[in-house]
Amino acid sequence: MSMLIQEMALQLDIATQCHEATPQLSAQQPFDLATAYRIQQAGIRLRQQRGERVVGLKLGFTSRAKMIQMGVDALIWGELTDAMQLADGGTLDLSRLIHPRVEPEIAFITAIDIDRPLSLAEAGLALAGVAPALEIIDSRYRDFRFSLQDVVADNCSSARYVIGPLCAPQAALDNLGVVLRFDGRPVQIGSSAAILGQPLRALAEISRLLHQEQRVLPAGSLILAGAATAAEALRPGLHVSVEVAGLGGCAFTTGEPT
Repeated sequence: MSMLIQEMALQLDIATQCHEATPQLSAQQPFDLATAYRIQQAGIRLRQQRGERVVGLKLGFTSRAKMIQMGVDALIWGELTDAMQLADGGTLDLSRLIHPRVEPEIAFITAIDIDRPLSLAEAGLALAGVAPALEIIDSRYRDFRFSLQDVVADNCSSARYVIGPLCAPQAALDNLGVVLRFDGRPVQIGSSAAILGQPLRALAEISRLLHQEQRVLPAGSLILAGAATAAEALRPGLHVSVEVAGLGGCAFTTGEPT
């Protein structure tokens, strides 16, 4: 099984680097969720060997409705590296992606090592800052076909992220208006309440799951708490922005076709 895990991780890594979709892994060989995380970690090691540095986590399935739809009772997570960051106001090269979509998010920077399960109150005290964010997701699977295990193995479809100006931690994160715009036109309108009813619950939940895995999240880590609205497909020549009430905004553009 160890050899198979390495082979699957390499298959996804090649798809990512070559920007070409790959067949669904679980259609070739069924595997469970624990194995999916082992494939994910093997893929991250390949990135680290190329010089990338892990800087935090992205959280998925932070919508209760999505959990029910997918038949799971906990959120999922993927790794974020420094190479995945796109500068606020930067340009995204769509030719390096396969099925690019964007989601508005709220980002956390941790102030302490997360080494135990946190209560909701403790989660708020564990933060150094909060920021508006945009996550660019990109499934590496052909025909956009995948299972839950496939998604986790594919590092939860993470591709790029944009972080806006950091704000001081604040208690009232539970119902902030969120607007995602393409060329100034709203394409998604939502609320931070879509993130488990209160984004800090995402931090409390991941602290519990990491503790079960005997993993410590270092102080200064970046956490993308989850999508506040549905994702929107990207196309060339767009100005993409998000505005989160009380936190501000961030943006990027998509390059024109060559």
